[in-house]
Amino acid sequence: MDTHQYNVHVDQRGRLVLPVSVRHQLGIEQGSTLILTVQEDGMLRLISPGEAARRGRGLLRKLAPDTTKDRQLADELIAERRNEAEHE
Repeated sequence: MDTHQYNVHVDQRGRLVLPVSVRHQLGIEQGSTLILTVQEDGMLRLISPGEAARRGRGLLRKLAPDTTKDRQLADELIAERRNEAEHE
């Protein structure tokens, strides 16, 4: 995506108006929710919750147990629960 600059106005209530071309390009509609981040250098970053979730997928994958050996974590969890239930 090309980087473009836009001048935006902040009204008396602190609201920003995003240009219509930006809203169309990003699929932002009236009532959409965005996540605003103030970065250390003072820049503002807006991201949709869906995009934030998409980017977060797999971040913790390296912490998961090795599943390359046809290991089924759900089956292991069920077996553990059954074992615990037998000992109660």
